[in-house]
Amino acid sequence: MDYSTFLQILDSTFRLATPLLLACLAGLFSERSGIFDIGLEGKMLMAAMCTGAVAAISGSVWIGVLAGIGGAMIFALIHGLASITFRGNQLISGVALNFVASGITVLVAQALFRQGGRTPPLSGDARFNPIELPFAEALSSVPIIGPLYAEVISGHTALVYIAILAVPVSWWVLYRSRFGLRLRAVGENPASVDTAGISVVRLRYSAVIITGLLCGLAGAYMSAGLQAGFGREMTAGRGYIALAALIFAKWRPWGALYATFLFGFLQALALRPDVIERVLHFSIPTPALDALPYILTVIVLAGFVGRAIPPRAGGEPYVKER
Repeated sequence: MDYSTFLQILDSTFRLATPLLLACLAGLFSERSGIFDIGLEGKMLMAAMCTGAVAAISGSVWIGVLAGIGGAMIFALIHGLASITFRGNQLISGVALNFVASGITVLVAQALFRQGGRTPPLSGDARFNPIELPFAEALSSVPIIGPLYAEVISGHTALVYIAILAVPVSWWVLYRSRFGLRLRAVGENPASVDTAGISVVRLRYSAVIITGLLCGLAGAYMSAGLQAGFGREMTAGRGYIALAALIFAKWRPWGALYATFLFGFLQALALRPDVIERVLHFSIPTPALDALPYILTVIVLAGFVGRAIPPRAGGEPYVKER
Protein backbone atom coordinates (compact mmCIF):
# COMPACT_ATOMS: atom_id res chain seq x y z
CA MET A 1 0.00 0.00 0.00
CA ASP A 2 1.52 3.34 -1.04
CA TYR A 3 1.42 6.45 1.14
CA SER A 4 -1.19 8.20 -0.99
CA THR A 5 -3.62 5.27 -0.69
CA PHE A 6 -3.00 5.08 3.05
CA LEU A 7 -3.91 8.78 3.39
CA GLN A 8 -7.10 8.24 1.40
CA ILE A 9 -8.14 5.45 3.78
CA LEU A 10 -7.32 7.62 6.80
CA ASP A 11 -9.39 10.44 5.33
CA SER A 12 -12.35 8.07 4.92
CA THR A 13 -11.79 6.80 8.46
CA PHE A 14 -12.25 10.31 9.87
CA ARG A 15 -15.51 10.78 7.97
CA LEU A 16 -16.96 7.36 8.73
CA ALA A 17 -15.96 7.38 12.41
CA THR A 18 -17.58 10.75 13.15
CA PRO A 19 -21.21 9.61 13.61
CA LEU A 20 -19.99 6.59 15.59
CA LEU A 21 -17.92 8.81 17.87
CA LEU A 22 -20.76 11.25 18.55
CA ALA A 23 -23.21 8.40 19.24
CA CYS A 24 -20.66 6.60 21.42
CA LEU A 25 -20.13 9.73 23.55
CA ALA A 26 -23.92 10.09 23.75
CA GLY A 27 -24.21 6.57 25.13
CA LEU A 28 -21.29 7.27 27.47
CA PHE A 29 -23.09 10.11 29.27
CA SER A 30 -26.35 8.18 29.48
CA GLU A 31 -24.85 4.95 30.77
CA ARG A 32 -22.50 6.70 33.18
CA SER A 33 -25.64 8.08 34.83
CA GLY A 34 -27.16 4.60 35.08
CA ILE A 35 -29.52 4.84 32.07
CA PHE A 36 -28.86 2.18 29.46
CA ASP A 37 -29.79 3.52 26.06
CA ILE A 38 -30.12 1.02 23.25
CA GLY A 39 -32.15 3.65 21.39
CA LEU A 40 -29.14 5.55 20.00
CA GLU A 41 -30.01 4.20 16.56
CA GLY A 42 -33.52 5.62 16.68
CA LYS A 43 -32.36 9.04 17.87
CA MET A 44 -29.77 9.24 15.10
CA LEU A 45 -32.34 8.22 12.51
CA MET A 46 -34.85 10.79 13.73
CA ALA A 47 -32.18 13.50 13.74
CA ALA A 48 -31.08 12.57 10.22
CA MET A 49 -34.63 12.85 8.90
CA CYS A 50 -35.33 16.16 10.67
CA THR A 51 -32.05 17.64 9.48
CA GLY A 52 -32.53 16.51 5.88
CA ALA A 53 -36.13 17.70 5.73
CA VAL A 54 -35.64 21.10 7.37
CA ALA A 55 -32.39 21.80 5.52
CA ALA A 56 -34.11 21.02 2.22
CA ILE A 57 -37.02 23.35 3.04
CA SER A 58 -35.03 26.21 4.60
CA GLY A 59 -31.86 25.97 2.52
CA SER A 60 -29.74 26.30 5.68
CA VAL A 61 -27.79 23.38 7.09
CA TRP A 62 -27.55 24.94 10.55
CA ILE A 63 -31.31 25.32 10.82
CA GLY A 64 -31.46 21.68 9.77
CA VAL A 65 -29.00 20.75 12.51
CA LEU A 66 -31.14 22.52 15.13
CA ALA A 67 -34.15 20.58 13.88
CA GLY A 68 -32.16 17.35 14.05
CA ILE A 69 -31.10 18.06 17.62
CA GLY A 70 -34.72 18.85 18.47
CA GLY A 71 -35.94 15.56 17.01
CA ALA A 72 -33.31 13.56 18.91
CA MET A 73 -34.09 15.51 22.10
CA ILE A 74 -37.77 14.58 21.89
CA PHE A 75 -36.87 10.90 21.64
CA ALA A 76 -34.32 11.27 24.44
CA LEU A 77 -36.89 12.87 26.74
CA ILE A 78 -39.42 10.14 25.93
CA HIS A 79 -36.80 7.57 26.92
CA GLY A 80 -36.07 9.54 30.09
CA LEU A 81 -39.76 9.77 30.92
CA ALA A 82 -40.19 6.01 30.51
CA SER A 83 -36.95 5.07 32.28
CA ILE A 84 -36.60 7.69 35.02
CA THR A 85 -40.05 9.04 35.83
CA PHE A 86 -42.09 5.88 35.28
CA ARG A 87 -39.20 3.49 36.12
CA GLY A 88 -39.86 1.32 33.08
CA ASN A 89 -37.53 -1.21 31.51
CA GLN A 90 -34.78 0.78 29.84
CA LEU A 91 -33.94 -1.79 27.19
CA ILE A 92 -37.55 -2.17 26.08
CA SER A 93 -37.95 1.60 25.93
CA GLY A 94 -34.87 1.94 23.73
CA VAL A 95 -35.93 -0.85 21.38
CA ALA A 96 -39.42 0.66 21.09
CA LEU A 97 -37.96 4.04 20.12
CA ASN A 98 -35.84 2.37 17.45
CA PHE A 99 -38.93 0.76 15.92
CA VAL A 100 -40.89 4.02 16.09
CA ALA A 101 -38.05 5.96 14.44
CA SER A 102 -37.73 3.37 11.68
CA GLY A 103 -41.35 3.89 10.67
CA ILE A 104 -42.08 7.51 11.47
CA THR A 105 -39.04 8.91 9.64
CA VAL A 106 -40.07 7.32 6.35
CA LEU A 107 -43.72 8.26 6.92
CA VAL A 108 -42.94 11.94 7.55
CA ALA A 109 -40.43 12.19 4.68
CA GLN A 110 -42.93 10.61 2.29
CA ALA A 111 -45.72 12.94 3.46
CA LEU A 112 -43.53 16.02 2.99
CA PHE A 113 -41.70 15.26 -0.26
CA ARG A 114 -43.38 12.29 -2.00
CA GLN A 115 -40.01 10.79 -2.95
CA GLY A 116 -40.32 7.28 -1.59
CA GLY A 117 -39.52 8.21 2.00
CA ARG A 118 -36.42 10.22 1.07
CA THR A 119 -35.69 13.93 1.29
CA PRO A 120 -34.55 15.93 -1.76
CA PRO A 121 -30.77 15.97 -2.40
CA LEU A 122 -29.03 18.70 -0.39
CA SER A 123 -26.56 21.08 -1.98
CA GLY A 124 -24.94 24.46 -1.38
CA ASP A 125 -25.74 25.99 1.99
CA ALA A 126 -28.20 23.19 2.74
CA ARG A 127 -25.36 20.77 3.54
CA PHE A 128 -21.98 20.89 5.21
CA ASN A 129 -19.04 21.92 3.07
CA PRO A 130 -15.38 21.01 3.71
CA ILE A 131 -13.29 23.43 5.77
CA GLU A 132 -9.71 24.05 4.67
CA LEU A 133 -7.48 24.60 7.69
CA PRO A 134 -4.84 27.36 7.71
CA PHE A 135 -1.65 26.70 5.66
CA ALA A 136 -3.04 23.44 4.22
CA GLU A 137 -2.16 24.40 0.66
CA ALA A 138 1.22 25.86 1.60
CA LEU A 139 2.25 22.75 3.55
CA SER A 140 0.99 20.23 1.01
CA SER A 141 4.39 20.05 -0.70
CA VAL A 142 6.25 19.17 2.53
CA PRO A 143 7.14 15.45 2.45
CA ILE A 144 5.04 13.10 4.63
CA ILE A 145 3.71 15.72 7.07
CA GLY A 146 2.36 18.06 4.39
CA PRO A 147 0.04 15.58 2.64
CA LEU A 148 -1.07 14.23 6.04
CA TYR A 149 -2.12 17.71 7.15
CA ALA A 150 -3.58 18.82 3.80
CA GLU A 151 -5.44 15.63 2.86
CA VAL A 152 -6.34 13.96 6.17
CA ILE A 153 -6.50 16.60 8.90
CA SER A 154 -7.77 19.45 6.72
CA GLY A 155 -10.76 19.38 4.41
CA HIS A 156 -13.44 17.94 6.69
CA THR A 157 -16.81 19.40 7.61
CA ALA A 158 -17.46 21.30 10.84
CA LEU A 159 -19.08 18.36 12.65
CA VAL A 160 -15.96 16.20 12.18
CA TYR A 161 -13.91 18.72 14.15
CA ILE A 162 -16.71 19.19 16.68
CA ALA A 163 -16.82 15.41 17.25
CA ILE A 164 -13.07 15.22 17.88
CA LEU A 165 -13.20 18.27 20.16
CA ALA A 166 -16.06 16.63 22.07
CA VAL A 167 -13.68 13.91 23.33
CA PRO A 168 -11.44 16.10 25.56
CA VAL A 169 -14.49 18.16 26.55
CA SER A 170 -16.32 14.99 27.63
CA TRP A 171 -13.22 13.82 29.53
CA TRP A 172 -13.00 17.15 31.38
CA VAL A 173 -16.72 17.20 32.18
CA LEU A 174 -16.72 13.63 33.50
CA TYR A 175 -13.42 13.63 35.39
CA ARG A 176 -12.66 17.25 36.30
CA SER A 177 -16.03 18.89 36.97
CA ARG A 178 -18.40 18.61 39.92
CA PHE A 179 -21.21 17.68 37.55
CA GLY A 180 -19.16 14.80 36.12
CA LEU A 181 -18.27 13.49 39.58
CA ARG A 182 -21.93 13.46 40.55
CA LEU A 183 -22.95 11.92 37.24
CA ARG A 184 -20.52 9.02 37.66
CA ALA A 185 -21.57 8.60 41.26
CA VAL A 186 -25.26 8.36 40.36
CA GLY A 187 -24.41 5.58 37.92
CA GLU A 188 -22.60 3.64 40.62
CA ASN A 189 -24.59 4.31 43.78
CA PRO A 190 -27.65 6.57 43.38
CA ALA A 191 -28.70 6.06 47.00
CA SER A 192 -25.49 7.71 48.24
CA VAL A 193 -26.01 10.63 45.90
CA ASP A 194 -29.58 11.02 47.11
CA THR A 195 -28.41 10.88 50.72
CA ALA A 196 -26.04 13.77 49.98
CA GLY A 197 -29.05 15.87 49.01
CA ILE A 198 -28.45 15.75 45.25
CA SER A 199 -31.35 14.97 42.93
CA VAL A 200 -30.86 11.65 41.16
CA VAL A 201 -33.72 12.44 38.78
CA ARG A 202 -32.24 15.79 37.75
CA LEU A 203 -28.80 14.30 37.12
CA ARG A 204 -30.18 11.46 35.02
CA TYR A 205 -32.37 13.80 33.00
CA SER A 206 -29.31 16.00 32.41
CA ALA A 207 -27.44 12.99 31.03
CA VAL A 208 -30.40 12.06 28.83
CA ILE A 209 -30.50 15.60 27.41
CA ILE A 210 -26.77 15.48 26.61
CA THR A 211 -27.38 12.14 24.91
CA GLY A 212 -30.09 13.73 22.76
CA LEU A 213 -27.78 16.60 21.82
CA LEU A 214 -24.93 14.33 20.71
CA CYS A 215 -27.23 11.92 18.87
CA GLY A 216 -28.75 14.93 17.14
CA LEU A 217 -25.31 15.98 15.89
CA ALA A 218 -24.56 12.40 14.78
CA GLY A 219 -27.78 12.14 12.80
CA ALA A 220 -27.32 15.61 11.31
CA TYR A 221 -23.87 14.63 10.09
CA MET A 222 -25.29 11.49 8.48
CA SER A 223 -27.77 13.36 6.28
CA ALA A 224 -26.02 16.71 5.73
CA GLY A 225 -22.33 15.81 5.90
CA LEU A 226 -21.63 12.19 5.11
CA GLN A 227 -24.49 12.03 2.61
CA ALA A 228 -26.62 14.66 0.85
CA GLY A 229 -30.07 14.00 2.26
CA PHE A 230 -32.05 11.50 4.29
CA GLY A 231 -32.76 7.98 3.09
CA ARG A 232 -34.64 5.06 4.61
CA GLU A 233 -32.66 3.32 7.43
CA MET A 234 -29.60 5.34 6.51
CA THR A 235 -27.98 4.86 9.92
CA ALA A 236 -27.55 1.16 9.00
CA GLY A 237 -26.95 -0.09 12.54
CA ARG A 238 -24.42 2.58 13.50
CA GLY A 239 -26.21 3.13 16.82
CA TYR A 240 -25.60 -0.51 17.74
CA ILE A 241 -21.98 -0.30 16.57
CA ALA A 242 -21.57 2.78 18.80
CA LEU A 243 -22.84 0.76 21.77
CA ALA A 244 -20.31 -1.98 21.01
CA ALA A 245 -17.58 0.66 20.74
CA LEU A 246 -18.66 2.02 24.13
CA ILE A 247 -18.18 -1.42 25.70
CA PHE A 248 -14.86 -1.76 23.85
CA ALA A 249 -13.86 1.64 25.29
CA LYS A 250 -14.91 0.55 28.79
CA TRP A 251 -17.04 3.69 29.18
CA ARG A 252 -14.14 6.15 28.83
CA PRO A 253 -14.04 9.15 26.43
CA TRP A 254 -10.54 8.57 25.03
CA GLY A 255 -11.28 4.89 24.66
CA ALA A 256 -14.40 5.87 22.70
CA LEU A 257 -12.20 7.81 20.27
CA TYR A 258 -9.88 4.85 19.66
CA ALA A 259 -12.70 2.31 19.42
CA THR A 260 -14.81 4.29 16.97
CA PHE A 261 -11.80 5.05 14.79
CA LEU A 262 -11.09 1.32 14.65
CA PHE A 263 -14.65 0.68 13.46
CA GLY A 264 -14.36 3.60 11.04
CA PHE A 265 -11.11 2.19 9.67
CA LEU A 266 -12.79 -1.16 8.99
CA GLN A 267 -15.63 0.62 7.19
CA ALA A 268 -13.09 2.58 5.14
CA LEU A 269 -11.29 -0.64 4.18
CA ALA A 270 -14.60 -2.13 3.03
CA LEU A 271 -14.80 0.70 0.50
CA ARG A 272 -11.39 -0.19 -0.92
CA PRO A 273 -11.35 -3.93 -1.74
CA ASP A 274 -8.53 -3.28 -4.22
CA VAL A 275 -6.22 -2.28 -1.37
CA ILE A 276 -6.93 -5.46 0.60
CA GLU A 277 -6.35 -7.53 -2.52
CA ARG A 278 -2.96 -5.89 -3.11
CA VAL A 279 -1.89 -6.41 0.51
CA LEU A 280 -3.18 -9.97 0.97
CA HIS A 281 -2.66 -11.08 -2.65
CA PHE A 282 -6.16 -12.53 -2.82
CA SER A 283 -9.61 -10.98 -3.07
CA ILE A 284 -12.29 -10.91 -0.41
CA PRO A 285 -15.96 -10.66 -1.46
CA THR A 286 -17.38 -7.17 -0.97
CA PRO A 287 -20.27 -8.38 1.28
CA ALA A 288 -17.68 -9.94 3.59
CA LEU A 289 -15.80 -6.64 3.78
CA ASP A 290 -19.03 -4.77 4.52
CA ALA A 291 -19.67 -7.18 7.38
CA LEU A 292 -16.31 -6.51 9.07
CA PRO A 293 -17.55 -3.77 11.47
CA TYR A 294 -20.53 -5.94 12.48
CA ILE A 295 -18.31 -8.97 13.00
CA LEU A 296 -16.12 -6.87 15.28
CA THR A 297 -19.28 -5.77 17.10
CA VAL A 298 -20.15 -9.40 17.83
CA ILE A 299 -16.58 -10.07 18.99
CA VAL A 300 -16.70 -7.08 21.34
CA LEU A 301 -20.09 -8.02 22.77
CA ALA A 302 -18.96 -11.62 23.25
CA GLY A 303 -16.23 -10.35 25.55
CA PHE A 304 -13.20 -11.41 23.54
CA VAL A 305 -11.51 -8.01 23.94
CA GLY A 306 -11.37 -8.20 27.73
CA ARG A 307 -13.85 -7.84 30.51
CA ALA A 308 -15.75 -4.57 30.57
CA ILE A 309 -17.61 -3.70 33.77
CA PRO A 310 -20.53 -1.28 33.26
CA PRO A 311 -21.70 1.20 35.93
CA ARG A 312 -23.11 -0.82 38.83
CA ALA A 313 -26.50 0.92 38.89
CA GLY A 314 -26.90 0.80 35.13
CA GLY A 315 -30.33 -0.29 33.94
CA GLU A 316 -31.87 -0.13 37.40
CA PRO A 317 -34.61 2.44 38.14
CA TYR A 318 -33.95 4.35 41.33
CA VAL A 319 -36.69 4.21 43.93
CA LYS A 320 -36.23 6.79 46.69
CA GLU A 321 -36.37 5.26 50.14
CA ARG A 322 -38.85 6.86 52.50
